[in-house]
Amino acid sequence: MSLTEPEPEPEPEREPSAGAEPEPAADLPAVAPQLRILRRRASLTLEAAARAAGLSPAHLSRLETGRRQPSLPMLLALARVYGTTVSELLGETVAERDAVVRAADMEPTRAGGWTYWQAGAAGRGMQALRVHVPYGSQGDIVRVHPGEEWLYVLRGRLRLRLGDAAHLLTPGDSAHFDSLTPHRLAAADHDGADLLFVHTLLQSPTATLCLGPSTTGEAP
Repeated sequence: MSLTEPEPEPEPEREPSAGAEPEPAADLPAVAPQLRILRRRASLTLEAAARAAGLSPAHLSRLETGRRQPSLPMLLALARVYGTTVSELLGETVAERDAVVRAADMEPTRAGGWTYWQAGAAGRGMQALRVHVPYGSQGDIVRVHPGEEWLYVLRGRLRLRLGDAAHLLTPGDSAHFDSLTPHRLAAADHDGADLLFVHTLLQSPTATLCLGPSTTGEAP
């Protein structure tokens, strides 16, 4: 369903059953406008966002229309799904982000054999990374998720499989694709490959980008 299609009507309110989640505090700020804005910024339908947050579409619809106020666990879940903070969900003003990321501040993060350096400000609509892909690691891990990805090969050669198509990228080559297309990345040379990598899936932590359990052996 596209974002322009009508969304489900909220279900009638029911009295909470025994053991049901308690109502949030009465002084919790109204968050309805922000919830809808942030969901649409994340390019998620009502159904997809509700499923990811462990809510029913009708319940999320009530939150977005102000008929219900979210509890703290709901806020935490929605912040994770939308790739933001509880403060932003509550409409609180955040400090101005620094536009410049200095090389000395780029601490490496390692996961599944890959190494990442944050190359952009946190909390933006895009996440920018510098990535080292080692040879023989993650070549069989296929990823499918919402969002877009763009990569640029700095050094080495990269094997990129998009759906049924296989590509060999060399330094200076780039690729821009819909992340819902099944894809996998692997270094083609024993020295690995270095990339610039940008994606729009804020809800994915750095350590899970295009990663899965460690694998060995030459990539296809």
